[in-house]
Amino acid sequence: MNTSSEIRMRPLAAGAERRRIPLRSFCSRPHPCPVEVRMQVLQGVDVFSDLSADQLTDVDAVMTARAWATDDLLYRAGDPAEHLYLLASSRAKAFRSTAEGQDVVVDLMAPGDLFGSLQILGQPQYTETVQALTTVCALRIGTAEFREILTRRPQVALRVLHAVSTQLSLARSSVTQQSTATVAQRVAATLLRLAEKFGETSGDGTLLEVPLSRADLAGITGSTTASVSRVMSRLRSEGVIESGRRWTTIRDRDRLRELAAQC
Repeated sequence: MNTSSEIRMRPLAAGAERRRIPLRSFCSRPHPCPVEVRMQVLQGVDVFSDLSADQLTDVDAVMTARAWATDDLLYRAGDPAEHLYLLASSRAKAFRSTAEGQDVVVDLMAPGDLFGSLQILGQPQYTETVQALTTVCALRIGTAEFREILTRRPQVALRVLHAVSTQLSLARSSVTQQSTATVAQRVAATLLRLAEKFGETSGDGTLLEVPLSRADLAGITGSTTASVSRVMSRLRSEGVIESGRRWTTIRDRDRLRELAAQC
C-alpha cells in the first residue's frame, strides 16, 4: 500500500472481535534511500554476496525503498505473501497473535536481515506480523521482479533455496530446543543471539539497547513471562547481566555460553 488514504480490509472471522487499528499501521511511503546505502545493504546479504557490482546494480534496479514510522506494520499475518524485505536501517519485530489476543514476539530484525516471503517460495501467506520498532527503511521486491532475478541469476536461485532450507532447519531446531532445554538455557541462547545482532561492545560488557520486554523474551524463547523474569533476576544477581526497562548489558558472556551449551 502506497498512500495513507488506502486501507486493506478483510472479512472478520466468525466470532472475531473488531479491533480498531490506526490507519498508518498499514501504510508505507516511498523513501529516497541513497544508492551507496542500498548497495552496502545488498552486499551484506548472503543471497547476493557473490554478485559483481554490476549484477548488484541490476538487483537494486528492481527493488524499491520504502519507509515506515515507529509502530507501523510492514505486513500482517494472514496477508498474501507478496514481498521480500531487506532491512536497510533501524529495527523491526515479528510477532504472532494468540487465540487470547496476546501478541507473542518470535524474532527481531536488524539491518541486513531478509524477511517476508513470496508465494513462489511455497508460502501463500505471511505467518507473522512485522512492526517497525523505530522509523524503518527497507528495500522491497515483489514476485515478478524476484522471478526475473532468479531467471537471470541462477546462483541467486541456489542461494535462495539454501536460505529456505536453513530457515526450515532452524525452525525445527527451535522446536526441539523448546521441548528439551530449560528456560535458563533458552534465555541464555537467545541473549547470545541478540548480542550478535544488536550488541554494542563497551568496557562494561555488551549493551543490548533493544525495547524487549519480559513478555517479548518469553515469546522468543517459548517460555512464560514469570519463568523468564525469574531467570533474568538470577542472572542479574549472579552478575551475568544488568538490565533496565529498555536495555540489557551482558557482563559475563562466557557464563551465558556455558549455560546455552548445555542445551
